[in-house]
Amino acid sequence: MRIALAQLNYIIGDFDRNVSLIKQNILKAKESGAELIVFSELNICAYPPQDFLEFDDFILKCYAAAEVIAKDCIGIAAIIGLPVRNKKLEGKNLFNAALVLSDGKIADEVHKALLPTYDIFDEYRYFEPEHTFHCINFKGIKIALTICEDLWNIEDDPMYITSPMDMLIKEKPKLMINIAASPFDHSHAETRKAILKRNALKYDLPLIYVNHVGAQTEIIFDGGSVGMNANGTIVHELNYFHEDFSIFDFDANRGLLTSAEFSPVIKHDHTKIASIHDALILGIKDYFSKQNFKKAILGLSGGIDSALVTYLASKALGPENVHTILMPSEFSSKGSIDDSLDLLKTLGVSHDIIPIKDLLDQYLLSLKPIFKDLPFSIAEENIQARIRGGLLMAESNKFGYILLNTSNKSEISVGYGTLYGDMCGGLSVIGDIYKTQVFELCRYINRNGVIIPENILTKPPSAELRPNQKDSDSLPEYDILDKVLFEYIENRCGPSEIISMGFDEALVRRVLKMVNTNEYKRHQTPPILRVSPKAFGKGRRMPIVGRYLS
Repeated sequence: MRIALAQLNYIIGDFDRNVSLIKQNILKAKESGAELIVFSELNICAYPPQDFLEFDDFILKCYAAAEVIAKDCIGIAAIIGLPVRNKKLEGKNLFNAALVLSDGKIADEVHKALLPTYDIFDEYRYFEPEHTFHCINFKGIKIALTICEDLWNIEDDPMYITSPMDMLIKEKPKLMINIAASPFDHSHAETRKAILKRNALKYDLPLIYVNHVGAQTEIIFDGGSVGMNANGTIVHELNYFHEDFSIFDFDANRGLLTSAEFSPVIKHDHTKIASIHDALILGIKDYFSKQNFKKAILGLSGGIDSALVTYLASKALGPENVHTILMPSEFSSKGSIDDSLDLLKTLGVSHDIIPIKDLLDQYLLSLKPIFKDLPFSIAEENIQARIRGGLLMAESNKFGYILLNTSNKSEISVGYGTLYGDMCGGLSVIGDIYKTQVFELCRYINRNGVIIPENILTKPPSAELRPNQKDSDSLPEYDILDKVLFEYIENRCGPSEIISMGFDEALVRRVLKMVNTNEYKRHQTPPILRVSPKAFGKGRRMPIVGRYLS
């Protein structure tokens, strides 16, 4: 049997585009002699559709799309993913389903059993879990068809009572196929391959796995679809962060997969920092293209965060589609301006320079009757940030730019940012990247030559909102702060656990209190591109008003 894998980049709810893309790949598979083509989970509507699933019209469009695609399935079969109605008298209204299309119609239907409801996933909100199981039969070959999480109930750490493959293996299938929507984080690809290998070894079956690729707002899918033999050996792995198409031959008698035809492998550095780099570029690119946005704007301060975002945006959108504003104040160093200009020259990105001293003076003059002779404080610092935010939004509105936010995860964690100032924007590019990772990423970018000026990498981080200001005046040093934040946010360790690791008790309690008391700020930030196992946003749900660690 010849099987095609189509790893594609869909748009949520764009049925015409998604159907066209699917049909193109069915034709390509037929021309390659494939008898079966496999697509990813919920590919008809794209993942995650969220509350679109509550609209009857949306579900009807999914069904209509499936019927259109089925007409192309003559001489070839296709496995597609979409929501289908629950025809039983009990349970939720929908199943997360895989349909087998053959001979111009729906030949079989399989429902997802294990519905993830953790981190960014909320499938039990919409879907009913399946409790009965059957293998599909294609050309006399039994295939265990599962959907994403259905393979993730590993024996040493089971999250669910049911294991679909334990049921399906009783029918003695010859092949496993899993269609998935498995999002990227910097540690997930290796975990995912390990899970797939464990399934192949446990059930002694070859495995076809097809994943999404592309970004859906903050969630990024990295692809990495695979064909794997029963001994856990990967026959061929599809590209990461790119659409891809491959053909496998399956010998049912020998239980063996071989690669028959595949696209050229795009070189991908699988190191953590390189994967983050590629994921962020894809995240920016898809956010703009799928929203029909064309150009980005951001404030360039001379600091490392805005320098990194300028680079990433220029790579994602092209330097001609990125514009920056330098907004020096009386507290800005000459070096910050010069470093920014050097970066812009290297990247070929345009800029305006708008000094803010006169604007700040006018604000302070207007506030003089109220502020009187009170000393300079955070109020005056935040006015500067809000002036800059206002100028950026003015150009954004006038010229149709989308403002990119440049706050990093360390700052967002502890509230080291100004609402309606440096925290404004349409997309947070590095809000899931700790400050120490920002430095790592910039070093990676400079690995073959200087792109981000060395001065930006070596000078002490500063908001430059008062004389001789440094971030360390208000925060612990980032190499310590980030370790504490990682244990609290990613590893969900409480204060006593973190203190027992050797961190200073007062520092730990201070940092954790800052994180919790600034939750209200994070609820007002733009969507943050997710690259870690625990990002701010839909994957981390905390109350704004709460006394834990206050």
